[in-house]
Amino acid sequence: MIRKVFKKKPSGENKIDAFLEKYHLPKAYLSVNRRMITRGVGIGLFWGFIPMPMQMLAVMATTPFIRFNVPIAISMVWLSNPFTMPPMYYMEYLTGNFILGREGIDDIELTMEWFTEHFQDILVPLYTGTAFYSIIVSGIIYVVLNRLWVRSVKTEQEETKKIRKKRASRKKPKI
Repeated sequence: MIRKVFKKKPSGENKIDAFLEKYHLPKAYLSVNRRMITRGVGIGLFWGFIPMPMQMLAVMATTPFIRFNVPIAISMVWLSNPFTMPPMYYMEYLTGNFILGREGIDDIELTMEWFTEHFQDILVPLYTGTAFYSIIVSGIIYVVLNRLWVRSVKTEQEETKKIRKKRASRKKPKI
């Protein structure tokens, strides 16, 4: 099922091939298979959990080292956007405090003065939680997505076999 969604050929595929050839880009960057899609999701989530500017550039900097579906990775980075960043980073901060065994800051104010005063108190727990989510959670999501994809393909193959058996049994003349 998952595979069918990604395997649909867009009408402008020749344009995409021409673009890839013009700039000497590997086709793997747009490849639609289990490995490339799941890697794209994993890498996109990895960079998306890290509180830093220009996360999409970090995804692009990763491409020479690991081959993955770049559009999928970039779309996963977009999960951390101005609306989702505050709850994500707060969750990472709380997780970092939990991992480090620290008490969190109680009287939080949303002012620049407060953040500059408490920057050192926030930084270590935030990036500890960030490391947890970037490495552990994105890794778990990668593995789960990979297994779901394999299960989906196996289920699809089993259904195809059942349909073929049904058709074959209908075609046999009964004597």
